[in-house]
Amino acid sequence: MQVSHPFMSLCPVILAGGGGTRLWPLSREHYPKQFLSLLGNYSLLQETLLRLAGLDKEITLTSPLVVCNEEHRFLVAEQAEETGIKIQTIILEPEGRNTAPALTVSAIHLLQKGDDPVMIMMPADHNIADTGKFQNAVNAGYQLALENYLVTFGTRPKYAETGYGYIQYDGKIDSASNENVYRIAGFKEKPDKALADSYLVAGNYLWNSGIFMMKASVWCDVIMRLHPDIQAACHESHIKGKTDNQFFRLDKQAFTACRNKSIDYAVMEKLTHEDTARTAVVVLDAGWSDVGAWSAIWELGNRDADNNVCAGDVILTDSSNNLIRSEYRLVTAVGCNNMVIIETADAIMVADKDKSQDIKKIVDSLKSEQRKERLTHRRVYRPWGNYETIDYGEYFQVKRLTVNPGKKLSLQSHNRRAEHWVVVKGTATVTRGGEIFQLQKNESAYIPVGTKHRLENATDELLEIIEVQSGDYLGEDDIMRYEDDFGRK
Repeated sequence: MQVSHPFMSLCPVILAGGGGTRLWPLSREHYPKQFLSLLGNYSLLQETLLRLAGLDKEITLTSPLVVCNEEHRFLVAEQAEETGIKIQTIILEPEGRNTAPALTVSAIHLLQKGDDPVMIMMPADHNIADTGKFQNAVNAGYQLALENYLVTFGTRPKYAETGYGYIQYDGKIDSASNENVYRIAGFKEKPDKALADSYLVAGNYLWNSGIFMMKASVWCDVIMRLHPDIQAACHESHIKGKTDNQFFRLDKQAFTACRNKSIDYAVMEKLTHEDTARTAVVVLDAGWSDVGAWSAIWELGNRDADNNVCAGDVILTDSSNNLIRSEYRLVTAVGCNNMVIIETADAIMVADKDKSQDIKKIVDSLKSEQRKERLTHRRVYRPWGNYETIDYGEYFQVKRLTVNPGKKLSLQSHNRRAEHWVVVKGTATVTRGGEIFQLQKNESAYIPVGTKHRLENATDELLEIIEVQSGDYLGEDDIMRYEDDFGRK
């Protein structure tokens, strides 16, 4: 492959701020679908990070930039570390403002470092089955991006899908060496069934994958012209932002003042006829899915002889075309057809597979009732490991804490609760007041109310603790931190 600008790099910009509400109860606000391993050993975010490995050697691939919610910053960092992919910066959004502002702050960040790479913006929660074909499409898009095109990627529709937006194309681009590159005639919103049927018959419509590619400077020029207020808000939020190790914290006041706009709405649908000559769509024939609902998991999963996709401890009889997933307990089904059954520690969801897009309505109900099942699982992840609530009552709570090797909790105290720790696996290093001592398996320590304390795993094996809390208030906000490895307040 001949590259006309061999020194221009390609920077992956990964947007990891999605909520994944249609995959509840597995996907939750504090642990959404991009961090879940739904289709293999890696999470969707990890698959996205690894997707460009082995790209054409004539393209200089830089370390990726990730944009995410501040709540998820340690999840991003930990999952990236597990893949061995080094992230150059994790940009933290104080509040989600959709894809156009996220891409704009990414472009500003890269340009202010003195670079003007080609950016490939990829959502962190999609699945692409054929990495080789995806990379071939990226190579084709890269050539056009070097020529200042705004490039997007579309998938040929297999059926009349009403849950996706569509891209209309009207002819090939003469300068493109790849035959699967076309001029864009327009972007279409999610259609009703009749309109989707007409798109399928017309043959010149593609599912919109939400993947975009362009130079950082080209994007900034376009957003400045079409939406100078978005450019100004993003620029101010970056200028006033602060670097915190590998994290970059955007200024909250400036960024939350920015309008909420997607790339499609903000730019692609508003381009003038002259601009349209510099927009292109590359056909992505690589098994793309946005994994937007449980029905998509069924379509992508390994089915048995009766077309069931099962995960976990599941026993079926006289059942077909089901998706059944067990996380904690045995799940059985008799005479069930076309169902989705998802079991977690604190919730069970049952739905008609054809209605799986409507699970968002359940999440909306949980939100209106202020139920915690919308936000968190019983197991909650922290930068040092995780904890799981085993039992609780009015004046007590029992948790299982897992502390990763080499990690330690903050030096802290509580005003309204005492704690009792029992080691069930590994070796704990305990700070209690002026004491520092070790606990082995089956040994315990008592932490009185108001006492400064810290739990550390100084070994290379997992540490598991049973923690019994007692007091008149057991909320997570009863904590005073004095020292913390992770910069938490």
